[in-house]
Amino acid sequence: MYKVGIITASDKGSIGQREDLSGLIIKDLVTEYGYVVADYIVLPDDLDIIHSKLVEMSDIQNIDLILTTGGTGFSQRDNTPEATKKAILREAPGICEAIRAYSLTITPRAMLSRAISGIRNKTLIVNLPGSPKAVKESLDYALDSINHGLEILIGDASECAR
Repeated sequence: MYKVGIITASDKGSIGQREDLSGLIIKDLVTEYGYVVADYIVLPDDLDIIHSKLVEMSDIQNIDLILTTGGTGFSQRDNTPEATKKAILREAPGICEAIRAYSLTITPRAMLSRAISGIRNKTLIVNLPGSPKAVKESLDYALDSINHGLEILIGDASECAR
């Protein structure tokens, strides 16, 4: 199946002051879906560090899907969308728009998400929320469609398939 990279953006998590529950939930869900987790890392909320890891996972590790968690809010240290914008070559806004729309049926605070999604070469990058509950809800909702997007991106399916 597809190779997945997981990046958790968390200053406290990167120095061991907070357990990364969201990244572990992503790991469990994608593994259940049949994906192989090729890389999983907790990084500080630093734009350049996150960007560098996104590029490495795409260009060097040839990872098919990168899922990030954390760093998509309003804090001055929330840099994940900016790092992602810097890394992607093509936008895929519908993924995060759909996740936000679904999440709004659960909580009005979903409107505060700045998450984005896009494509770098043959890698799909999707920003997910930082909370474990929101990560699970988002992936449960979107993973089947993300999988179909990967089939199209990598060439395993027709774009017209439904």
